[in-house]
Formats: sequence, structure tokens, C-alpha cells
Amino acid sequence: MSPSPRTEAVLAKLADLTPKQIVAELDRYIVGQADAKKAVAIALRNRWRRQRAPEGIREEISPNNIILIGPTGVGKTEIARRLAKLTGAPFIKVEASKFTEVGYVGRDVEGMVRDLVESAIDMVRTEREQEVEDLAHDRVDEKLLDLLLPVPSAPSASSAPQPPSPSAPVVEDDADVFVVSASGEAARQDPALDRHSRTRAKLKQLLLDGQLEQREIEVEVAAQGPMFDMLSSQGAPEGMENFGEMLKDMMPKRTKKRTVKVSEARRILMEQQLDQLIDMEDVTADALERVEKLGIIFLDEIDKIAGERSQMGGPDVSREGVQRDLLPIVEGSNVQTKYGMVKTDHVLFVAAGAFHVSKPSDLIPELQGRFPIRVELKPLTEADFVRIMSEPENALTKQYAALVAAEHATLEFLPEGIAEVARIAALVNDRMENIGARRLHTVMTTLLEDVLYDLPDASITRVVVDAAMVQERLKAIVEDEDLRKYIL
Repeated sequence: MSPSPRTEAVLAKLADLTPKQIVAELDRYIVGQADAKKAVAIALRNRWRRQRAPEGIREEISPNNIILIGPTGVGKTEIARRLAKLTGAPFIKVEASKFTEVGYVGRDVEGMVRDLVESAIDMVRTEREQEVEDLAHDRVDEKLLDLLLPVPSAPSASSAPQPPSPSAPVVEDDADVFVVSASGEAARQDPALDRHSRTRAKLKQLLLDGQLEQREIEVEVAAQGPMFDMLSSQGAPEGMENFGEMLKDMMPKRTKKRTVKVSEARRILMEQQLDQLIDMEDVTADALERVEKLGIIFLDEIDKIAGERSQMGGPDVSREGVQRDLLPIVEGSNVQTKYGMVKTDHVLFVAAGAFHVSKPSDLIPELQGRFPIRVELKPLTEADFVRIMSEPENALTKQYAALVAAEHATLEFLPEGIAEVARIAALVNDRMENIGARRLHTVMTTLLEDVLYDLPDASITRVVVDAAMVQERLKAIVEDEDLRKYIL
């Protein structure tokens, strides 16, 4: 079956992204790991290639599920996150360790497909909102004017003027309006309606200029009962939220009046208008199609459900059961969601794990076969840390410079200062637990703690981070093993 026009539009974005261009985009944010970038770029491009294959073989082409193997902090999660932003495809990140075998208390693995559907619906609805945003704003303005200046009550039948014929000309005499009938006789229009029309025009200009935002008006909002709040609260058993949604649909809609400021009323009315303008059935159908054809699930910490199969008892008793439950979903099956059945045959699964204690071969053989592509990510070196702090568009140095700039000061990192931070981060990783690039966060936080605490200070206008400053602030901590253990 051919994709819908809207799904075709998403595929058109992929058409412009060759594997080399995908890698180039990932290089803007992630340093190194060329093998992993290459693997995910090919898998992503194959999504577009499959849709262009002959229809007879299209359904037979399986996604290239990948396992990313490497220590923490080397970029596994960041690769998947940037990949999703790059493509605009439905994407979720889940922790494999949070799932339990069917029959145990907790979340079953089908929950990740339901989460993916929710993510896709949010994505598609946001697109639809952008399409009707201008119309919704116009309707909200008109509704606000109705609330600020209600229409005057209609005059009685005896005093009401007869409506003019469509061809009758209108003659204005100063502020009064006369309607000239076919017989040539002039009838004065209701002055109350005339005043209301002129006042409304003035109010509309004030509203558009933002001068009425603090005025209070009364709006109708949906009333939600405490029972629904309880059913949808965090920590409620899985499935209760869906049950609560079903009850909401069955119960009659209740509303209540609230007195709010125009600024708050605008937000409430905007939500109501968007609900009226957007066809949720169309949104749901589009979202389900995108999930089935373009969905990506990033399954992190998969090594936490791997282990020696001879292991019995204890809190990890259900780990192998979680693997067995994953099998049909990764292979391709139908998962029931509150929006309908979802086929996972062509959902791309990217798994990741450090595999410090266990090995990929400790996964049950059937699950290993569902992830045919394995990529090992290399541990980060001191030279990598220098690049991480200098090259990416979201580098830590640029983030901290932006934070300091908010206080009207300047933060400048000299190359020698960056090199010293990288040296200390690599040294601490070697002596303690290697947490990869995340160590840079702990070192930078400790290094700039006093600067960020003292700001805003009129005497601080420029801070220069050089090697001497880094050594002065961190030397004592690095040399004290006990202190380093707690702080870095």
C-alpha cells in the first residue's frame, strides 16, 4: 500500500539526506564514532529506499536493527536522539531495565509501542496546529471580543426596523446610519448596534496592541472530576490511564466558568479552537501510519536484561522473560493500543548497552538474531575531550558562555584551558569509573562553581579560563583521592 500524502512529505525529507549527509549532520554534534554513524545512516536511508522498492517486495524488506556496544558517555544515546530530530520520524527512548516479564508487577514491553504511538500523535498534532494556527488566532480574537463586549440584546419586534433589501444603498450621516429602502424612504439603524460596532472596532485594536491582557473575563472550561485525576495520575497501574480516557468519552461533557485574565483566557480559548479545527481521527490515522513505516525505538541499557541463563532467583529472575517478550515485537507483531492495532514489522530498533558485566552473546540467541548489525563504539580519549569541548554546535564551552552572557559578562576559554580540562577529565576517568564525556560536566561544574555563584557582580565583566585557572581551582581536588571520589 502506498504511503499517504503526508507520510510522503516526511519521506521527501529523507530523500534529500544521503548517508554521507546524515553522517555530516551527526558530526555537527557528536565527535568521533564514525562506525556507529555510518551504520545508523545506512539504516535510516534504507527506510526511504524500502518505500521506493517495488510493492511486491517492499513488505519483505526488514529494518536493519542495530546494537551499539560501548561504555557509558561515548555518544550512544546522543546518536539516536540526533537521528530522530534529523528525520522527523516518530521516536522514543526507553530503558530496557524498566520492563518486566508478563505476570510481574511493572511495565510490559508492549508499553514502548504504545509510547511510540503517543509520541507520533503529539508530533502530527503539532504539525496540524501549525497549519491552522493563523485561523485559530483570528477566532480567538473574535471570541475574546465577544466576552469583553457582549452583543446588546435585540430590540423588540414593534420597534425593530425592517431589514433592507440586498440592493438598498446605505447612506451615512455623521455618526448615524440610515438605510434607504426601495421606495426612497430612510430608516434609522438601531443606534445601540451602531455604537457596539464602533466600540468593538476600537477594542479589537487595543486587543491586537496587547493593552487588554490584564483585564479579567469569564470563560467556560471543561470540568474534570477527581476520579479521572486519580486514574491518570503517575504511578497508577498500566492501562488505567486508557480506562480513564474511555470513561471521559462516555461521560457527558461538563463545563464550569472561571474568571481569568485575557492573557490566560487566550491560552484556554486557543486550546479549544485547535480542538475544534483539528480532525483527531485524521491525526490518529496519520500517526499510526508513520509509526508503522518510519518509527524508531531506541532501547537503552539492553545489557541490563542480559545475563547467564543459569542464573536463578533474586531480583533478576525475569530478565530472560523480558528478552522473550521482546522477541515478537522486534520480529514484527500486532500490538493493541487505544488508537488501534499497530504492526511493528518495519519499526527500526536501535539497542545500546555498555556490556561491562555481560556480553551480547549472553542475550538469548533468538534476540541476538533480531539485531544483525553490531557496532562497537570506542572509548573517548583526551584528544576526543578537546574536540568535544571545541567543535560541536552545542559544546559545553558554548553552553557555559551563554549562561554567563545572561548576566552581562563574558566567559572565554583559551585553547590551553580547554586542554587542561580535557587532561583532568581523562585522568579522573582513568583513576576512577570511566563515565566518558559525562566527566566533562562534573569537571566544568566544579571549575566554574565560584564564577556562577558570584554573578551577577558589577566587578566581574570578563572571565578567562586558561591552564593556570584550571590548575588552581582543581589541583587540590585531583590530588586528594578521597575528595576526588566525592566531587569529580
